[in-house]
Amino acid sequence: MNKIIRFLPLILFVALAVVLYRGLFLNPQAMPSAMIGKPLPEFSLTPVKDASATVTQNDIVGNGGIALINVWGTWCPSCRFEHPYLLDLAKSNRFKLYGLNYDDERELAHKWLDELGDPYVFSAFDDTGKLTVNLGVYAAPETFVVDHHGIIRKRFAGPIDARVWNKEFEPLISAIEAEIAQGK
Repeated sequence: MNKIIRFLPLILFVALAVVLYRGLFLNPQAMPSAMIGKPLPEFSLTPVKDASATVTQNDIVGNGGIALINVWGTWCPSCRFEHPYLLDLAKSNRFKLYGLNYDDERELAHKWLDELGDPYVFSAFDDTGKLTVNLGVYAAPETFVVDHHGIIRKRFAGPIDARVWNKEFEPLISAIEAEIAQGK
């Protein structure tokens, strides 16, 4: 028994080392989401650019098409990196792009959109963080794909560029478009 106690720190160290070593090979962008396959959560928020207006989940899912929801913040360097690509994506008629401003100040967010360009149909200001918690957001940027039935089909953590778009989003958008064309 005394020998086991003497080797206990070594055993714990080896166990911890194995767990940490395994973590080196995990994909941080493949974080699981409990929301995949579920409806977009209900919410009632104000847009970044108009504190007197209200937007809800129906403003996103009510269009009957594909929606992308991009979680962003002015404090986020990766959000600044992906912003020019989002401006290009917003020109597409294949989907609508919505923003969800996360853990930010309204004035800074409004200034960001005015200065860098506004790719969003609207960007909801989540001042309490309730919607971001309900979506399971870990950090910005994250992007969700919501299908024509209002079901969340994908969550992607990290900035979007052309390579990411073609690998992670394009196949799913095409598949949803095929479902829409088939009346599914």
